[in-house]
Amino acid sequence: MPEHEVSEHEVSEREVSEHEVSERETPEREAPEREIPESEAAERAVRVHGRCDARFAAVRGAFEENFRERDELGAAVTVTVGGRTVVDLWGGWADAARTRPWERDTLVNVWSTTKGPVALCAHVLADRGLLDLDAPVAVYWPEFAAAGKEKVLVRHLLSHRAGLAGLREPHSLEQLCDWELTTQRLAATPPWWEPGTRSGYHALTYGHLVGEVVRRVSGLRPGAFLEREVTGPLGIDFTIGLPEKDYGRAAELVQPPVATTSEQAAAFAQLTPAAIAAVTNPAVSAAGAGTPGWRAAEIPAANGHGTARAVAELYAVFAGRGTYGGHRVLSPEAVERVREGQGRCLDLVLGAGLAAETEAGLGLWLSGPNGSYGPNPRAFGHDGFGGSCGLADPEAEVSLGYVMNRMGPHIADDPRKMALVDALYGAL
Repeated sequence: MPEHEVSEHEVSEREVSEHEVSERETPEREAPEREIPESEAAERAVRVHGRCDARFAAVRGAFEENFRERDELGAAVTVTVGGRTVVDLWGGWADAARTRPWERDTLVNVWSTTKGPVALCAHVLADRGLLDLDAPVAVYWPEFAAAGKEKVLVRHLLSHRAGLAGLREPHSLEQLCDWELTTQRLAATPPWWEPGTRSGYHALTYGHLVGEVVRRVSGLRPGAFLEREVTGPLGIDFTIGLPEKDYGRAAELVQPPVATTSEQAAAFAQLTPAAIAAVTNPAVSAAGAGTPGWRAAEIPAANGHGTARAVAELYAVFAGRGTYGGHRVLSPEAVERVREGQGRCLDLVLGAGLAAETEAGLGLWLSGPNGSYGPNPRAFGHDGFGGSCGLADPEAEVSLGYVMNRMGPHIADDPRKMALVDALYGAL
């Protein structure tokens, strides 16, 4: 399958060589029929770099369209098929002032897309017989049995069914960066609902809960365990937290649009106390994620940093039924456990914003009838706050990583992500 270099491709002018047109397997998308003011067009013009197999030209088209039509600032997308990279594109700006171009190795905080690699750590231990997903958490973490949690199972942590979507006592961002304090408070707090009965998205607590079990079993927090077992051997450019040596490569996050006071009031009126705790205790923001304290901490639910290439490679482990780059990380049976559905429901945290039932597997979310990760209902993945995404489809042997720095307002299924997913499956 031929690959085409698209470096220096000017999106606004759609310049393509005759050679490239002749080898395309899918036609280029036409620009929407609306007039764009010259000043706006100049503002949105970007150069897209990288490579894209001819078969997946529609993915490149959707990526370019995100800049023209969906207010993209800087972003990257990578697709693997059968363990081979078929799309690897980047473009735009790494900062709000548009002074730093997005480069091939630009890193960005991917928020909850980090949860997939954290779940991977737990499944590696389970695959080796060191962790029983049906055992009570307290078997590995005795202090966790406090406040009526003695029957909470490891699978409940992985599937957001532990009833610990947020802490009850005020917990600051600075305190969230303190691993010992946060895990001690989680061990001591009672659940908000009966564990195991339904999901309630553990937005910030997930990483400390699953991560502390990983630490109790392996002796390593998930960041170090992931590096030792996966990213190190495979050379994947992804870390939980951000080493100081990589600060210069990190993109600046841009906060999503602020809702009006009336919109905020209407949204909060629909939230349960558990949901309010999940999203506001503590509240996180683009500005906070750029601080040295956040970067130095290990917050495995939310502060993974990587390229789109790294996200696609990590999720390719799932797409390859446990193998990527000639390295077996999981058994095929373990990958099936990852997407073992725990029951569809209106999530206690996400439900107010999504207004649709969802289903968590053991660490990632199933595409299901909503098609969040493509038309295969058994494909699975995870979105990050603001729009990033990792996707795995073992049946199609496909993985996708999408990262960006202008955060969108959607709880999940950002239109930029969905445009890329739709284009990908249209090309398969």
